[in-house]
Amino acid sequence: MRLPVTYVTSATGGELWGPDATVDGACIDSRLIRPGQLFIALRGARDGHDFVDAALAGGAAACLVERRPRSGTCIVIPDTFVGLTALATAARERLPARVIGVTGSVGKTSTKDLLAAALARRWRVSASPKSFNNELGVPLTVLETPDDTEVVVVEMGARGQGHVASLCEVARPLVGVVTTVGVSHAEFFGTVDDVARAKGELIEALPGNGTAILNADVPLVAAMARRAVARVLTFGLATGDVRAEDVTLGEDLRPRFRLRSPWGDAPVSLAVSGHHQVANALAAAAAALACETAIEDVASGLGDAHLSPWRMQLERSPSGALVLNDTYNANPLSTEAALRSLAALPAVRRTALLGVMAELGDVGPTEHARMGALATELGIRVIAVAAPDYGGEPAVDADHALALLGPVVQGDAVLVKGSRAAGLEGVAGTLASS
Repeated sequence: MRLPVTYVTSATGGELWGPDATVDGACIDSRLIRPGQLFIALRGARDGHDFVDAALAGGAAACLVERRPRSGTCIVIPDTFVGLTALATAARERLPARVIGVTGSVGKTSTKDLLAAALARRWRVSASPKSFNNELGVPLTVLETPDDTEVVVVEMGARGQGHVASLCEVARPLVGVVTTVGVSHAEFFGTVDDVARAKGELIEALPGNGTAILNADVPLVAAMARRAVARVLTFGLATGDVRAEDVTLGEDLRPRFRLRSPWGDAPVSLAVSGHHQVANALAAAAAALACETAIEDVASGLGDAHLSPWRMQLERSPSGALVLNDTYNANPLSTEAALRSLAALPAVRRTALLGVMAELGDVGPTEHARMGALATELGIRVIAVAAPDYGGEPAVDADHALALLGPVVQGDAVLVKGSRAAGLEGVAGTLASS
């Protein structure tokens, strides 16, 4: 999004120093700056002001700062975090009406990726990069939206009550998608009912001319219809306005199904792995159809969609082993889905290298043990990497886990799964290349 620095100054209530300029998008990491962007110097574990010179050298057109640098165009304000939020909130006026918010305990990023692909057959689409879904990621998504965009897909995460509501104040979605609700971030939320209350803030924020997209298979999500003034459109495997029939799973774990909807029917063949991706595809299809995308375009777009890295990424190693890399994050819902996907792979031996499911609070030990028991039930060997509550074979770190696993060959299938704190993506990469 191209913005004159005078607009940035007015929106943030700052003081402009230096020559006039126009910025194109925004960035908070000087290492990733593109020529023409606005560099926003945030204070955190590291002070962004220490990297203003590097950002300017990298091509930043201007900087939003709390103290004036030695050179360059800058807007000086008391608090750059507040300024980022204020600027994105003001710049939302320049976006098209169709902003789609996506939230849920799991499946947010996958649904966002699938939805962007489904919409792209008709509309010029912009979407949150990777998992830019928090109080920094959502404003940056708004500011990074190209000027010719027709539909914006915004992922929204939460670690407490009021978080999604705050993100909605910035993005002001017309369409809202809730994928599912389960035990995630319990350390911050408390109960699953608390999680549902927080995720439902997206539905409450939708205007009367908007659309709420709700998972009919999950009672806590379906019940959010009572909180909506917008029209409600449901999706689900068992029931819903938009649903899947005749679901099959190939040896590559890629689902095929018949998409049924009030707009007609179409065959869908996904390029992503895992039975649980069918529900994410249905959520994406419902939102795309609500945005007047033809069902044939939705089906073909879903078939072309590829997910962000480390999400059910299935690879065959040079030795012939299958490696399922699902290391971006983990909670009980996503771990169960990954274990069932591993069990569905054609293999002689199946092993899961499981890292910690973080932020589960008091229910953590019980949930880890439950996932370990499920793996045993499915005939899967478990190597628990610095997460002994799973049971199985304990490994103190990634190197120990690889040593316990030993050589993998054709006929082996290995799942690598854990929260970002576990840092197991390197293990998956080693296995995929060995």
